[in-house]
Amino acid sequence: MSRKGKRRPERHLVIMAKAPHLGLAKRRLGADIGAFAALSFYRATLARLLRRLASPRRWRLWLYVTPDRWARARGLFRHSLELRPQGRGDLGARMRRPLAELPRGPVVIVGSDIPELASTHVASAFAALGGHDLVFGPALDGGYWLVGVRRRPHLPRLFHGVRWSSPEALSDTLRALGPRYRVKLVAMLEDVDDGESYRRWRAKRKRAPRVIPG
Repeated sequence: MSRKGKRRPERHLVIMAKAPHLGLAKRRLGADIGAFAALSFYRATLARLLRRLASPRRWRLWLYVTPDRWARARGLFRHSLELRPQGRGDLGARMRRPLAELPRGPVVIVGSDIPELASTHVASAFAALGGHDLVFGPALDGGYWLVGVRRRPHLPRLFHGVRWSSPEALSDTLRALGPRYRVKLVAMLEDVDDGESYRRWRAKRKRAPRVIPG
């Protein structure tokens, strides 16, 4: 096939989400600020992310949902996007699933509880994969809010021996990869998963000028 006829692999953006339903989403945050307030925050944040990150000319958007039965609830999300179940296992197993099963092309995975996440962050991650095997978005708590994988010439062995929900999550992930792979870190953001991070976000929101992130 001529170079002109070659089709560029798609870029795949995956949002890992819990069903925005009382008792299923943001239970740790709910223990600090109340279940209904936590659910309201999560629904608003997820809706904003779906609007901000929908960019069909730049990447294909996938929503991986847990519990699995909610992957069939298309009307719940009110967006034209691909819904798939996260499946069983810990966070590492559930993130490996889209990396293994999506069509060819680079994959970027993000969480659904990051109010400051914008399309510019995603674009930077895909750009970094042009010269690196993996990209991570470090989080304030020692974890990471984004992981991107080039997936060629092969899929790296990822997420083994990671202490999830701990300050060591990113360092564990990088240590397991070793020096073989080219890794880049992008901007640090904060996922809102407890009362302390929620209060920091609220305070920052009050100070920030009224702009719409891209």
